[in-house]
Amino acid sequence: MIIMDNISKKIKSKYVLKNVSYKFEGGKIYGIFGRNGSGKTMLLRALSGLIVPTQGSIQINGKQLHQNVSCPTSVGLIIENMQLLPQYNGYKNLNILSKIKKTASKEDISNALERVGLDPYSKLKVKKYSLGMKQRLNIAQAIFEKPEIILLDEPINAIDEKGVKLVHNILLEEKKRGAIIIIATHHKEDITPLCDYILKMSDGELID
Repeated sequence: MIIMDNISKKIKSKYVLKNVSYKFEGGKIYGIFGRNGSGKTMLLRALSGLIVPTQGSIQINGKQLHQNVSCPTSVGLIIENMQLLPQYNGYKNLNILSKIKKTASKEDISNALERVGLDPYSKLKVKKYSLGMKQRLNIAQAIFEKPEIILLDEPINAIDEKGVKLVHNILLEEKKRGAIIIIATHHKEDITPLCDYILKMSDGELID
């Protein structure tokens, strides 16, 4: 469970998050929509521990972020225009990441790649991937360690219609596993069929 209590974030003279309070529970998919600059990505940054709120607190499973823990202990993340190492193939990228926490097996890596429609045995380097393939790989890296929390910023960007259905099915499977899934997007219609709760972000405020 994630509990945000009166979170605000001020950068220079501007508040990018304003008094945000909400509770996210396991086994649920939450969609957050809003225009560019509304605060969606900044909220995901706060939840992932990448920024420290100016005021308020975030508790994850009873532990306060930046006091008891510096970041969530089990999180998968796609944020902004992230890219993996272009000189390696998809499997090698995930294998390198797996060395950090040492919780994912080789089978977990292969399975994640297959789930997003990528060949785990392909030698094709990421620099040769299409935009859609790169995004599929990003999704694979977000799920391959079976995290308790999955934070996704525009996860279906550049993915074709067939791929979108594949991603939706994956997220429903992760929901069934018990993960907290939070998706940020510009387009409400992209997430409405998938989500248990739809929230709007506007000028740094979260509206239920």
